[in-house]
Amino acid sequence: MNAQQHGTTRHNSAATVIGLGPMGQAMTRTLLAAGLPVTVWNRTAGRADGVVGDGATLAATPGEAVEASDLVILSLTDYRAMYDVLGSATASLAGRTLVNLSSDTPDRTREAANWAAGHDAGFLTGGVMVPAPMVGTEAAYVYYSGDDQAMEGHLATLALLGTPKHLGRDPGLAQMMYQAQLAVFLSTLSGLMHATAMLGTAGMPAREALPELLSSADSIGAILRAGEENPGAALDAGEHPGDLSTVTMMGATSDHIVETSTSLGLDLALPQAVQAHYRRAITDGHGGDNWTRIIDGIREPR
Repeated sequence: MNAQQHGTTRHNSAATVIGLGPMGQAMTRTLLAAGLPVTVWNRTAGRADGVVGDGATLAATPGEAVEASDLVILSLTDYRAMYDVLGSATASLAGRTLVNLSSDTPDRTREAANWAAGHDAGFLTGGVMVPAPMVGTEAAYVYYSGDDQAMEGHLATLALLGTPKHLGRDPGLAQMMYQAQLAVFLSTLSGLMHATAMLGTAGMPAREALPELLSSADSIGAILRAGEENPGAALDAGEHPGDLSTVTMMGATSDHIVETSTSLGLDLALPQAVQAHYRRAITDGHGGDNWTRIIDGIREPR
């Protein structure tokens, strides 16, 4: 019996969660609230006390945790931790589906899928795109990639955690999407802190600065959508019309930000990185193109 056949017979009956940080605990409680029996395991057993009090069953070993359910959800530090935890339980993996929601690189994710297949286990990669308190809410969504049948077989259970978005069979793709989303998120956070530091030098406290800056951050999506009916379509076509904004104009703005940050004695890593994108595009003769032309330098760095 293969992993998919095994997974479709009892996929709604139970789940195992390995890794009980804030995300693992939130997922466990969400599954328990839906009425599923949940078995848990964590290296530090004391972290399980809360969810055990809520009704979860604590396994004594990773092998026991795996054997308790067809669906095994991993919420660990990285993919190395998966091998460390399950290395002693490989004999129990056959016929189960591993859903690894840990963060790592796409290449390591693909290697893990091959490892799971070598033990006759199904494998799905996932990236939870909300913080732990939002797991299981209407705002929650999770990117997955990997075997279609494994996804279909456990869809009802995984949907309890958040709206599932299956990106395809490549097990590295969900991890790529997760990292791409975090690239936007972390860059935005750094930008907000840099801007807050700038305003702080003029005596404006963060409690006054951040509300204004967050309004600006919130408006970026609407601005980009207003500039293009189908965001990304022009990029796919290699088109960078400079009728609304140009590389030269945006580059001048980036110069001003660097000059201001320098005069204020702030760290220049972020503004200089942004400035470099525009200077590269200008050097390459694209000053009259739309700001999106900076993607060329990002795709092919010197």
